[in-house]
Amino acid sequence: MKLNRSVQVTQLVSLLIAAVLIVLVILPTGQSPVTVIGTMIDGAFGSWDLVARALTTLAPVLLCAAGLAFTFSSGLYNLGVEGQVLAGAIATTALVRALFPDGGQAAVSPALIMALGIVAGMLGGLLWGLLAGLLHVYGRISEIFAGLGLNFVAQGLAIFLIFGPWKRAGVASMSGTALFDESVWLPVLGITELSPVALVLAGVALIVALIVLRNTYFGLRLRAVGHSLRSSFILGIPATQHLLSAFAICGAFAGLAGATQALAIFHRLIPGISSNLGYLGLLVAMLANYNPIWLLPIAAFFSVLNIGALKLPSELKVESSLAGVIQGLLVLAVLLSRGVSKRAK
Repeated sequence: MKLNRSVQVTQLVSLLIAAVLIVLVILPTGQSPVTVIGTMIDGAFGSWDLVARALTTLAPVLLCAAGLAFTFSSGLYNLGVEGQVLAGAIATTALVRALFPDGGQAAVSPALIMALGIVAGMLGGLLWGLLAGLLHVYGRISEIFAGLGLNFVAQGLAIFLIFGPWKRAGVASMSGTALFDESVWLPVLGITELSPVALVLAGVALIVALIVLRNTYFGLRLRAVGHSLRSSFILGIPATQHLLSAFAICGAFAGLAGATQALAIFHRLIPGISSNLGYLGLLVAMLANYNPIWLLPIAAFFSVLNIGALKLPSELKVESSLAGVIQGLLVLAVLLSRGVSKRAK
């Protein structure tokens, strides 16, 4: 009981330190913290369009965070999630271009192309995630370096395709490939970029993560592998299989995020199609302590923070990057409290 109380006190103190640091970061801007926070709230909830933008950001962040819950549960730091998002977008673009070439006719119905594009995105992300897992398990490469390296490879592949085989007729630029035909764009609400399909898929991914990690033998074994690889091996748990499965599942969810970005938001492949949402999902998963039940509220908070901060430059002449500083300080506070708690044990 005393230990639990000590952990709670440590967490509270860490969050208070983070709050003080956030205030100290805001004060040099010449604005009060209350004004800044109020502006950010208004920037996220001031109109339906702003709410829709926050929900649009929420879907891919939640997909990535739900996938990362699997790798973190197995004790792995999958920093390759950005590359897996991009791999999903590349696979989706490849399928759409194959079934609906530029200036040509669709080989099958547009609805089927959209469905197959989503599946292709999941497979692309799955394979990219599995590659990181194979490099870690069989190549003895840290999953951190394997993931980061594959991020650069995926980025390079996207740029090569955009400026090479998939370049627009007579022009190649960082703006990306030619737009998909409108018939294969995922439907959105009104004039916003909010896709109900993407939001539903993110919700399904979260439910899957909750059920699998908390209520199945696979989830239990995955946590056992994460706690002690040696002990799980002695107990007869196929650790290698579970590690690779975690990478594959995370990659599939991240690839799904890439597919929705390509089909619902950008309608083409661009180099920055992930918009760093994979890394944001990483922060969400870390702040949630890899517990799926906390992923939704934290992902929603971060999404609101990102969208709300966009109003800061126009209203208060404050850089919108302040949102990233706040997110980083919160994650740092949580990691600090965990480190102190572990030492106390």
